[in-house]
Amino acid sequence: MNNKKNTEEIFNKLYELYPDAQCELNHTNPFELLIATVLSAQTTDKKVNEVTAKLFNKYKSPDDFAKLPQEELEKEIKEIGLYKNKSKNIISLSKALVENFNGEVPRTHEELMSLAGVGRKTANVVLSNAYGVPAFAVDTHVFRVSNRIGVAKSKNVEETEKQLTDLVPKDQWIKAHHTLIFHGRRMCKAIKPQCGECTIKEVCKYYKSIDDEK
Repeated sequence: MNNKKNTEEIFNKLYELYPDAQCELNHTNPFELLIATVLSAQTTDKKVNEVTAKLFNKYKSPDDFAKLPQEELEKEIKEIGLYKNKSKNIISLSKALVENFNGEVPRTHEELMSLAGVGRKTANVVLSNAYGVPAFAVDTHVFRVSNRIGVAKSKNVEETEKQLTDLVPKDQWIKAHHTLIFHGRRMCKAIKPQCGECTIKEVCKYYKSIDDEK
């Protein structure tokens, strides 16, 4: 794993490459972001945005979703993976928001993670993007890219998050999270990463390992 100096160098290069990195789930308020993030598990943001464009036009609030029959919501999101389980969770969390939080999306990890279908990653996404609370959400892209390039060295999400938050300044957590996602989607892909075109290849652990094999 890289030290703080090397990590800073890597992220500075990535920030230059992706100056506009930001959340790519379309939303206009914390509740829409929460629902979109729950839907995004094992589904692309592009597909989620296609579905929520229609969904959020019909249903606006936790109260709207809480009153939906599960079968009805399933029809609305059937294009998305795991739609049956996600429908159940969305209705359940909407009811909890209405009954326990006055219809407002809470602002703490503990409260968010008390909601159905909301794990630490989803809570971090909501806190950072809806409320500006420093958090480092580790999704599949952040996990893969950070461990591949060498700014983390772990086989699990929790330890990866801890290593990243130890190395990256707190005021950069949100920016760094989005930057790693952008890099993972656009260049450091799961299959056939575009190493030859990558601006951080000279300081990347993975590139060095394949270069040594040549």
